[in-house]
Amino acid sequence: MGEPMSLDSNPSPSETAGDPIRSYPRFLWHSFGVATDGSLMFYAWMTALTALILVGVNAFAHQTVSGLALTAMTDHVSWGMYIGNFTFAVGLAAGAVMMVIPAYLYDDHDMHDVVIIGEILAIAAIVVALGFVMADLGRIDHAWHMFPIIGRFNWPVSMLTWDVVVLSGYLGINLHVVGYLLYTRYRGARPDPRWYVPFVLLSIIWAVSIHTVTAFLYSGLGGRPFWNSAVLAPRFIASAFVTGPAFIVLALQVVRRFTSFHVGDGPIFTLIGVLRVTVLLNLFLVGAEVFTELYTGGSHTASARYLYFGLHGHDALVPWIWSAITLNVVAAVLFLTSSRRTQLWRIDAACAFTLAGIWIEKGIGLIVPAFVPSTLHEIVEYLPNELEWRVSVGVWALGLLIFTLGLKLAIAVFSGQMAVVKEA
Repeated sequence: MGEPMSLDSNPSPSETAGDPIRSYPRFLWHSFGVATDGSLMFYAWMTALTALILVGVNAFAHQTVSGLALTAMTDHVSWGMYIGNFTFAVGLAAGAVMMVIPAYLYDDHDMHDVVIIGEILAIAAIVVALGFVMADLGRIDHAWHMFPIIGRFNWPVSMLTWDVVVLSGYLGINLHVVGYLLYTRYRGARPDPRWYVPFVLLSIIWAVSIHTVTAFLYSGLGGRPFWNSAVLAPRFIASAFVTGPAFIVLALQVVRRFTSFHVGDGPIFTLIGVLRVTVLLNLFLVGAEVFTELYTGGSHTASARYLYFGLHGHDALVPWIWSAITLNVVAAVLFLTSSRRTQLWRIDAACAFTLAGIWIEKGIGLIVPAFVPSTLHEIVEYLPNELEWRVSVGVWALGLLIFTLGLKLAIAVFSGQMAVVKEA
């Protein structure tokens, strides 16, 4: 079994390495070696992800040539599966900070051992979010407007530009923290807290900001009453603090089962304790918004009625949203009835259920109803078509590939399998 993945442990004097500049090319070369070497199961997993990425690239190429007309989106429903996935991915990135809070604010030593997994997840999830933005633009060259100076950035007036700023900043913070910790540990040196702790603490605030700004991007659109709710931002934060810990619990289980690296029960049950609260809070906020929409009545509640019960014979999303609610309720029951004696497969099932439930709730269930009925009071339904599914699968496969490589590199570095001393 490997050593704990502690960030702050002191290497022995024999492990400390010399010039950080000279060892950097060696670090990159070693990283490439780790990324391309593994067991048969690792090769099978990476081959599957690569195949799915190529499926997505092929679909996006067709979309680039023929435009968004190939998707199921229309002039009436102009945001669909891509923006729904974007919203979920931003929450996943923000929720990854739930490993940082107990580790650094409450000095949980067990969580210190695996906190870098949350940072790697944040990087992969932000890449996924940006990938779905690119997909929704239709063509990559349309992205130039989102760059300052060369494009029409419209900052600080546009909420979209605020979203670009906070997402880019969050990606930069996590890249710095992960890169610094891995490279320092690779050289056998002890990380200097001045170079990463302030950034880790900043990431806590920044994580809240990325999903708050995303919520404001929607709730600030006055022409879409379904989003005009002060509860939307708290809902986003609560759901993020469900999806992040749930995904990390599954990732820790994979590390324990398929690698020789030791992961104790402490971090897993700390995150389960968080999930017991956040999964209920998410359900409460959803219920509060449903009550306000449906009980008050009026023309502005048409979107909510369409989502939950159908409207004038149109009910394409009703099975989706009730499936999401059922999955979240079942997950909540499983979390609340679990203990340290509970078989972990029940925890795995609860995490999978809540990830699927919130993916539907914050994806199809949040984005599409805001466009139905349209501003012309027409009901034009939307469900993603095959091309959108293929592009989406490709983007998520890219995120999983990045997360896998980051996790593999972190395990190699913090277990001592990859270090400058090996070359000495």
